[in-house]
Amino acid sequence: MTVKGKIWPLIRIFALFVVLLSMSPCIILARNYMMRVSLFDKQGCGYSLEMPEAFLSQRAIERRIRQRLQLDSTDLPLSKLYLDKIAARGVRIVSQSKWNNSVLVFGDSLALLKSLGDLSFVRNIELVYIEPDSLKEFECPRRTVAFPELDGTDDATALQLHQIHLDQLHQAGFRGKGMMVAVLDGGFQYADHIPALKRINKIGERDFVFPPSHNIYREHSHGMKVLSVMAVNEKNLFEGSAPEADYWLLRCEQTQTESRSEEDFWAAAAEFADSVGVDVINSSLGYSEYDDDEQKYPYRQLDGHSMMISRMASMLAQKGIVLVCSAGNSGDDSWKKITIPADAEDVLTVGAVTSDGINTVFSSVGPTADGRVKPDVMALGGYCSVINADGEIAQQNGTSFASPLIAGAVACLWQALPDKTACELIELVRQSGDRYQWPDNIYGYGIPDFAKILEKEKSVNGNK
Repeated sequence: MTVKGKIWPLIRIFALFVVLLSMSPCIILARNYMMRVSLFDKQGCGYSLEMPEAFLSQRAIERRIRQRLQLDSTDLPLSKLYLDKIAARGVRIVSQSKWNNSVLVFGDSLALLKSLGDLSFVRNIELVYIEPDSLKEFECPRRTVAFPELDGTDDATALQLHQIHLDQLHQAGFRGKGMMVAVLDGGFQYADHIPALKRINKIGERDFVFPPSHNIYREHSHGMKVLSVMAVNEKNLFEGSAPEADYWLLRCEQTQTESRSEEDFWAAAAEFADSVGVDVINSSLGYSEYDDDEQKYPYRQLDGHSMMISRMASMLAQKGIVLVCSAGNSGDDSWKKITIPADAEDVLTVGAVTSDGINTVFSSVGPTADGRVKPDVMALGGYCSVINADGEIAQQNGTSFASPLIAGAVACLWQALPDKTACELIELVRQSGDRYQWPDNIYGYGIPDFAKILEKEKSVNGNK
């Protein structure tokens, strides 16, 4: 038999196998799952509220003291006793949330994961991730040349800072110094090599996604662009909204899939930010649809509490942190509404306007399902200046870039008004909006005026 004659039977057998694989219900492909396991209590956690230094940094403790906030049971770590019993079942714990009192577990046996619901200390289980049939691995573009230094004759960020009158705070010396900001995103591509980003005040980075990245600086560029809007400090060329603040870079978004498990990753990142003493969080992430249609949320659940991610976001101000999040870019599609966790209470949800102060067509609209005004405020998200993955100044569209403008501005304002609480700052920003007297579901309270806030507070306090 010729070589060709030998190959054809093999091809026919392979083709038959492929047909059977696609048609036969008896052939089951191996698949991985993640289950959210909620617990009744924290018995056996091994920690005490009288000794918070065992689970919170000194900076986090001082932030609470300064804002007169009490620790409570949500601050305590999960029960080690319960965690050990869950792990003993043969599943892998890949994420934890002390505020939600839940763990995220991973395994390839759905029956085994479901059996965790039989444990006496388990309150509820929820399937939040089913591995897709295929998952294309993200490939970071290879660089063969060095990144350039920024070049130009004009300040690319002057307009976006002036629109919210943040330039006046900068001129007064309030540029975020001493404030700590966490950026929750999906990746910070080349932020370790682009000169303007290498010089930012970076405290550290963490990855909360499972499976974790080998290098968050070789993941998606979205977080890097968001970071640039806040953190770059290149005089007369590109000035971020809080160029002297300190930054934590936290990856919590799996950019290749969309599932409810990302809410667990987000919660873990937010809780870590709290534990290290962060003052402001920027989250330019939003969810309205997931790969599994059964996991999608209806609009009636956009009440700030129905979804895990929104409940956790709504708790941040009570921990002394201001969360600033993007409204979403669904304004011109069938969903239209804000995306979670933009529905959370006691946060600043930011929509996008053009340089003329007109809402962009893509900016998601409110209100929340329970009738609260959303978005809260607006900032430039139509042709906002960012640093792109080539290390150059570019203009991008998205509420993702309006949000860090406000986040950085809040950091600068808090530097100027250190005695304010998170809730007080949120309300001051809303009140400064140019539509505060007549808010709507497109602009919210409008474009804030940070110089106006500072001037008013100085006047009230006798220019102290």
